[in-house]
Amino acid sequence: MSSHNAVRAKHNLPPLQWSTSLAKYARWYASQRRGDCALIHSNSDYGENIFWGQGKRWTPKDAVAAWAAEEAYYDYNSNTCMAGKDCTHYTQLVWRATQKVGCAQIVCNSGDTFITCEYSPHGNVIGERPY
Repeated sequence: MSSHNAVRAKHNLPPLQWSTSLAKYARWYASQRRGDCALIHSNSDYGENIFWGQGKRWTPKDAVAAWAAEEAYYDYNSNTCMAGKDCTHYTQLVWRATQKVGCAQIVCNSGDTFITCEYSPHGNVIGERPY
């Protein structure tokens, strides 16, 4: 959670609070991906960032860093991502109205790492800016 809040602090956004219930949901959903480690989103009403890394060395801090790096693809003035790039993990990370986060990490059957973070309330509302 501290890596989330470090990114948010750069934009003077309120810190996220840890949610045990979101973490439980994240753990449940991650366990559904254990067999394939596929980057497929769940069907919840939470905001959700997912991460896959080859091997077991990945940490939640690595996942947050990867999502935060998408800031380079986000244009605040037009509120869009650069053509051909994804920046929606970043915008969820810095969504002002989001208050809570819960994350989980598993090692898939392949030996690779799957990390998911769930956010409430969710961000990425079409037509709105993250902050």
